[in-house]
Amino acid sequence: MGRFIWRVIVTAAVVLALSVAFPHLFAIESDQPLLTVLVFAVILGVLNAFLRPILLLLTLPLNLLTLGLFTLVVNAIVFWLASVIRLQIEGGGVQVADFGAAFIGALAVTVASFIASRVIT
Repeated sequence: MGRFIWRVIVTAAVVLALSVAFPHLFAIESDQPLLTVLVFAVILGVLNAFLRPILLLLTLPLNLLTLGLFTLVVNAIVFWLASVIRLQIEGGGVQVADFGAAFIGALAVTVASFIASRVIT
């Protein structure tokens, strides 16, 4: 449980940093941006735990054909879906401009989570 909390904190920090660094790609539509990115990170963590393995299984032939690079596209789809779910729940949240922005966000979260998991263990 402790590792999940650290990953949520790291994901929230990365999304907050992305919204500051690239305001035209990532926008936080809320009065409480810290709470918004924490809820977004929890939603992203749940989707990564349950939906991502199913998507990876369904796209296995394409993933094998691209030598695993299609995993980056699956990560971007899950990142974009997390932003859509957050918008549907409260009408505000993390807004992603397009698929390219979701790809950049998913890549940044993946790299930061990898580094954080290496530091934690």
